[in-house]
Amino acid sequence: MTHITLPGLIDCHVHFREPGLTHKADMASEAHAAVAGGVTTVCEMPNTIPSTVSVEALADKVRRAAKIKNCDIRFFMGATEKRHLMALRDIWRGSSPILQQLKKRCCGLKVYFDHSTGNQGADQETITEAFRLCGELRIPLVAHCEDAEMNAKASSGEPRLSAADVSLHSKMRPPESEVAAIKRALGLARKYRTQFHVAHLSTAGGLQLVREAKKEELPVTCEVAPHHLFLTVEDYATLGTLGKMNPPLRSKEDQAALWEGIADGTVDCIATDHAPHTLEEKKCTDPLKAPSGVPGVETMLPLLLTVAVGGWPHPEEKFSAFRFQISDVVRLCFENPNRIFSLGKRKDEYQIKVDLEKEWIVKGKNLHSKCGWTPYEGWRVVGEITSAT
Repeated sequence: MTHITLPGLIDCHVHFREPGLTHKADMASEAHAAVAGGVTTVCEMPNTIPSTVSVEALADKVRRAAKIKNCDIRFFMGATEKRHLMALRDIWRGSSPILQQLKKRCCGLKVYFDHSTGNQGADQETITEAFRLCGELRIPLVAHCEDAEMNAKASSGEPRLSAADVSLHSKMRPPESEVAAIKRALGLARKYRTQFHVAHLSTAGGLQLVREAKKEELPVTCEVAPHHLFLTVEDYATLGTLGKMNPPLRSKEDQAALWEGIADGTVDCIATDHAPHTLEEKKCTDPLKAPSGVPGVETMLPLLLTVAVGGWPHPEEKFSAFRFQISDVVRLCFENPNRIFSLGKRKDEYQIKVDLEKEWIVKGKNLHSKCGWTPYEGWRVVGEITSAT
């Protein structure tokens, strides 16, 4: 039996839906799913109800998370208006014990260049001020990079030949939109020397911009999501709305570019953008109105380990020989997110043992997220967690 020991992994991009959206998921259910998948620290995004845009909202989440004993949940603040940035400033500069404690639980600011789940899109003035403030106070800024105007133009110009054609979603949020938003964000990061992190990067063009920015020694990092590493636009045929997310599924060429970015060190983190919705919500009569997002925190590790041992989990695709090793799991899912977001985790703080010879079939009914489904249904993977300390 071949066992390996890994540190408890860090997923620096999750949506646990609490408060306000607990019919989809909650901190307890999704923490259970995370730990079952070897993830013991998560960074949770602000688009809940209410949004995490005030001191009070962050304090409420911190209180809720204190009840979760097996998973360390940290939180991003959000901002859709300039006044929301004042709450972040107060937390970072505050001297009271309460504000200092909240700062320890806050891993940075999340801004959306266009709307996604929760309508968190910010205007240009707010985005610019966010980069300025985060540069001044040395706060990590994470951005969902899609250009709102380009998306709107693509959506209005895309002929809806069939209301059932969910694949139009990828055309309505085109690759050029991500590239344009990343280019603009890098300009702001350059101007204000902001510690800038690109969320769920999905395109070859966007990756190349990050690669060039790193050569320029800009303080920029990026993450990619498992669904962009293992799924492409070709999977709409079998997944339907279960393959709908923002940014959307991309081409095989984009997929290959992301794996190359992992191999050459351009990609800093793999993070799931774990975003559960109920099956009823996803199976909307108008597919293009179905909510975007897929669960993934429990399946990230086995998917990656399958590639690391020389396999490929997708049942309908031939083997893809992407360069990836077990050491890359530690680099991308522990070391780098721990450093980028100053999480202060030790490798020996929580360790998991994994049996690499154990193969299993992914089934949504056997996973622990409240939503009860997975886009990887029926996939054969390796890696069973046998113990945790």
